Amino acid sequence: MYDKTDPRSQLGTAQGAPAGGAGFAAAEYVKFYEIDPQERGELDATWYARGQNFIVALTEAKTGARLSRTGQQDEYVVLLEDKDTAIQVSAGGESVEIPGYSIVIVPPGDSEITVPSGGRIVRLFSTQSADLAAKCANAEAYVMAHPHIPPFEPWPEPVGGYRIRPYSLDVPPEEGRFGKIWRCTTFMVNFFEPHMGARDTTLLSPHHHDDFEQCSLALQGNYMHHIRWPWTKDMATWRPDDHELCGSPSVCVIPPPSIHTSRWLDEGGNQLVDIFSPPRVDFSLQEGWVLNADEYPMPPEK
Repeated sequence: MYDKTDPRSQLGTAQGAPAGGAGFAAAEYVKFYEIDPQERGELDATWYARGQNFIVALTEAKTGARLSRTGQQDEYVVLLEDKDTAIQVSAGGESVEIPGYSIVIVPPGDSEITVPSGGRIVRLFSTQSADLAAKCANAEAYVMAHPHIPPFEPWPEPVGGYRIRPYSLDVPPEEGRFGKIWRCTTFMVNFFEPHMGARDTTLLSPHHHDDFEQCSLALQGNYMHHIRWPWTKDMATWRPDDHELCGSPSVCVIPPPSIHTSRWLDEGGNQLVDIFSPPRVDFSLQEGWVLNADEYPMPPEK
């Protein structure tokens, strides 16, 4: 249920009632600011959280920190929301200096991120990286696969093959486009401009997804996540509503087919990033929404 001014109101998936089925998963909330990091080195501390198909790794890095992956089997994403946090990425025989306020797609294989001046680094991995999945603060929640989510299938390889692909987050808004969206073989990331002031409670956007999780990563401000599960004929599947307050940084994993909407609350800036793995088809079908669509084709059957 979108306001008519919301670009998502034009989606073919905007209509219809949530599906029923054999039970529903709970939402996942990982408030990094309340827990110790799952991994700590001399120059870095990293918190991990996961959904069924994805892992969010948030690192507070000091000057000279190095974040490495050996034998990484698929692409991963690096997010630099701070303009002052620059990195150098080495992978696939090349080394690229990346300015702050960028999103970077890193190819499979061996790679290393160097942080010359420190800062906060967000990396997104698929759960095909079993070593990282085991580190997650909420790993136990996914011992059994959650319902209503198909098995993970990566999207086609990029045009021209795998390589380091950086993109600036400094993209001006455009009428009719929803956020700032990039995709790769494993992820779709929607980076929103910070919202100043609390959200108008008469213009919320309750909606649902039939068959994929949404990860809402809060990087600044406070959010109230409202989540409601459908009632089925089997009362044993019913779940009470969630109204969960999450500060920053935090992860909220919203399961299908729950109805959900989020309110930003702070008078100052509120920064949210929506993450999907694999990419969303409905967003991908919207002309001009995916900013690097020419580099990453959709699956032919989509």
